[in-house]
Amino acid sequence: MSRPQDELAEEGEEVFRNLTEVKKSQIVMPCHANHRQELSVGQLLKWMDSTACLSAERHAGCPCVTASVDDIHFEHTIGVGQVVNIKAKVNRAFNTSMEVGIVVNCEDLFSDSHWRVCQAFATFVTQRTTGGKVQLRPLVPCTQAEQVEHSLAAERRRMRLVHADIMKDLLTNRSAQDLRLGPRTQVESVELVLPPHANHQVNTFGGQIMAWMENVATIAASRLCNAHPTLRSIDMFHFRGPSQVGDRLVLKAIVNNAFKNSMEVGVCAEAYQGEEPLRHINSAFMIFEVCDRDGKPCTLPKIQPEPLEGRRRYQEAIARKKIRLDRKYIISCKQTEVPLSVPWDLSNQVYLSYNNVSALKMLATRNNWVLNSEKNKVSLYTLEQKQVLSFKIEFEADVPAERAFMVLSDLGKRVEWDPNYERCELIRKVDDDDFLYRVVTPSISNQGGMVQDFILLASRRPPCDSGDPYVIALRSVTLPTHPPTEGYNRGEVLCAGFSIMEVSNTISYFNQASPEVLPYISTDIAGLSSSFYSTFCTCSTFLQDNRDNPNPKDQPPSSTLNK
Repeated sequence: MSRPQDELAEEGEEVFRNLTEVKKSQIVMPCHANHRQELSVGQLLKWMDSTACLSAERHAGCPCVTASVDDIHFEHTIGVGQVVNIKAKVNRAFNTSMEVGIVVNCEDLFSDSHWRVCQAFATFVTQRTTGGKVQLRPLVPCTQAEQVEHSLAAERRRMRLVHADIMKDLLTNRSAQDLRLGPRTQVESVELVLPPHANHQVNTFGGQIMAWMENVATIAASRLCNAHPTLRSIDMFHFRGPSQVGDRLVLKAIVNNAFKNSMEVGVCAEAYQGEEPLRHINSAFMIFEVCDRDGKPCTLPKIQPEPLEGRRRYQEAIARKKIRLDRKYIISCKQTEVPLSVPWDLSNQVYLSYNNVSALKMLATRNNWVLNSEKNKVSLYTLEQKQVLSFKIEFEADVPAERAFMVLSDLGKRVEWDPNYERCELIRKVDDDDFLYRVVTPSISNQGGMVQDFILLASRRPPCDSGDPYVIALRSVTLPTHPPTEGYNRGEVLCAGFSIMEVSNTISYFNQASPEVLPYISTDIAGLSSSFYSTFCTCSTFLQDNRDNPNPKDQPPSSTLNK
């Protein structure tokens, strides 16, 4: 395999070393390995956590502790004698917490081959030795790749908070007691936290807790399949509270459900000292597979859930599997691999919204846009990448950025300035920042004169910090309540939307042109027309006319279906 490259790195970009970057290289010894002579995932988690903690503390200048870890998907295993290369750096600092990106690669010293093992995002919080939290200084991104991660970190933070609400009913403090059922796969183990297990603040390493949890989860999975399972992924989880030296850590695990080729193991960690009640430290869901000699997943035996709580865990595991697939399918794959119209429902809304906003932010941070034409400070840029044409229209408006954001985020009003929007129907207000619309556009010649319609998810985001833009992102989704109808050609929007800068009052409109969108702008790109100029001049005038109107945030989004 070839040496892995950062997907966002542009050719010719100057090599820059982030001041928060920490690297760790470790040869895998037999003491680090499992029965298959492969690196134990628990050991890898400890190395990842300690490396990320050093990066967080380098930026904070004070002790830090692990607050949460996003989903981790392990793409490959690592054998004895191979080298683990871990790189961690702070992507963004918020008030008292920061996101640390972790990349793990494997190196074979004999063949000089390198490959990606996994990528993770961990959240760390500062902690004074005297108590309280430290106000973090902002992190200034210096390269294009850092700018992208810095921008996406805010959206990932939002997704973590929403994800916690989604899983609230599935992951509660009751889950620790629930694990007492299911005698066959039930595992319980007690660990005494000693000084080698703790950091310089006498708190148990988050990586050490994860390693102990992985150990009991592996035993539970082995009891079901009577074989040695392989850990494939760990769901996002949060540390509920700290653990210190002297704690007795009670670890419990049980198989919740077995699917065709994978099983979900629920595992929790609780701590106590002396006669005090148990404190819930952490809960997680781990996904295991059993592979044959060729590395292919084996079919697993079905389980019969225990009554009551066992049945509840069984059903919840099915619900979590769908959420897990949505997250991996929508978030983990590259933007070019995401299908155009992903089916929308409430269970995957948060992940589609994340993908919607992150795709626009990534498109906006590209630095190789080419100026195609310009007229009276309205500029048209193009970008060709991997046989995909994108365009950007940039102009200025003497309107406060927040006001422009609120006006432009109401697609129902777009028919008043954009001739390519004939009608716009608000299908559903998902929440205060996400909406579903049906948009009807004029007929075009290459579609046989048929009018087109689009089902769009609109996601709007105000700035997270000063210097961030206001973002309005658009992408196509499918809804069972709104199938393609006769007389309309159903179009697709890959990625589109507005980015509004507060400092310069610059408004940029982006569109990753699909075959249904390209005819509306092709003559402008070819220099045969300047309709984009008149459209966005009308937009600027529309913003001026509405700069003093009541805030649309206080009103429901408008619909023009009956106009």
